[in-house]
Amino acid sequence: MTNNTYAGIPEEFAKLEQSKIVLIPVPFDGTSTIQKGASKGPEAFLNASNNMELYDIETDTEVYQQGIHLVDAVEADNSPEALVDAVHQTTKKYIKKNKFVTVFGGEHTISIGTIRAFNEMFPSLTVLHIGAHANLRKSHNGLSLNNACALNEANHTTNLIQVGIRSMSAKEKTIADTDKTYFAHEMAVDDTWMDAAIDQMTDNVFINFSLNGLDLSIMPNTTSPLPGGLFWYETLDFLKQVFAEKNVVGFDIVELCPNEKQKSSDFLAAKLYYKMLSYKFMDEEVGDDYDNTYDNSKQKNNASKFNDDDEY
Repeated sequence: MTNNTYAGIPEEFAKLEQSKIVLIPVPFDGTSTIQKGASKGPEAFLNASNNMELYDIETDTEVYQQGIHLVDAVEADNSPEALVDAVHQTTKKYIKKNKFVTVFGGEHTISIGTIRAFNEMFPSLTVLHIGAHANLRKSHNGLSLNNACALNEANHTTNLIQVGIRSMSAKEKTIADTDKTYFAHEMAVDDTWMDAAIDQMTDNVFINFSLNGLDLSIMPNTTSPLPGGLFWYETLDFLKQVFAEKNVVGFDIVELCPNEKQKSSDFLAAKLYYKMLSYKFMDEEVGDDYDNTYDNSKQKNNASKFNDDDEY
């Protein structure tokens, strides 16, 4: 990573102490099988962000002034176990520092660590997964920490809601909570799906955004593109409602697979990230204090399942 600050913002808005937002890049691509390249996603996203207008017309804000601190990339030598642990610990570290933590991958495996950290720190967590693939397998190619297993743990430990699904195995269909799974072919003819999904969410929501959830006509450069996904303005409409009605505690974005000859996907990812931040902070003044209200009690979510003796 060669970027000194996110989007080239002035250093005064990028210092950790003054920043409300933390951005963690995770250039990992150890288990993708369809095509490789997601490890280059964070750098392509950051490069595109450097060429993006930082004034958001819709919200009439410049959210970077809330402070966005870019941390060193999390890397773990292509070991899924080490990578998930590193993402988990790094994410948790910055939540404890009272930051709005965001993560940009990398393949979907990284989300296991991200979701684990948020689930330990925030009670009654809803994971809103926007993506094409259910990714509910218990194991794949002999690995439980795998791109195809990214939501398996969340399915058992959080209130998982999946939106835009259009690819799954027959086995996954038996595992999924179909009442909380919004299949793309049904969403196409149902104008009530947004309200229905939001009604199923708890107060605390973590957004897990896989870019293959978008239609390949607007997001071709992802590790596993599929037709029939969400389009730009319906995606923003949904996200804006979620941010307005729920306490979004953080988010990650994964599965950008950049193409040197076609950079539109990089810019979409950059704009999506900035839009999500703009919705989160649109009603907050720059000088206001930020409180992420994480649960600092000794009894964390699923405390018996995960280790809680990390050092920070």
